[in-house]
Amino acid sequence: MKTLKIRSVLLLLIVLTSCQSLKTAIFDQYSYQKTTEFKVETLSIMDNAIYPFEQQKEAVEKLKLNIEKLKEYEKNKPNNEITFAMWQVLTNKEKHLISGFFKLWEEKQNLSPTFINESKKQIEEAFDLLIQYEIKKDKTSKDNLLEIISQ
Repeated sequence: MKTLKIRSVLLLLIVLTSCQSLKTAIFDQYSYQKTTEFKVETLSIMDNAIYPFEQQKEAVEKLKLNIEKLKEYEKNKPNNEITFAMWQVLTNKEKHLISGFFKLWEEKQNLSPTFINESKKQIEEAFDLLIQYEIKKDKTSKDNLLEIISQ
């Protein structure tokens, strides 16, 4: 009887330990809402890149600050490494997503409509993948994000 109890406890510990590494943060309405909001705001600001950066500098800085706040929120959520890593990619100035686009715009002062539209497609796709991951938290949406993160 004692052996059965010990085996049961050991089995339970093994199951709990193995499941710990599989944990993913649950759906978060705040993250979903803010990510959707920042997607729309980012794409809207990007439309103005045909004009000198200085005309939109305040809006860009405000958006970047708000994104940093959400990034900090995501960083401190338990079991949320993938979402946080994606925000790091989106805000990396050396990548060709949000911060990279704003950096280039500031350097060049204005961008061509063709470049803006192509950049918007990439950034919109990245946001959509992040939003889908937040909604579903499934293997497919996770794999899609991991593909972008690993590039």
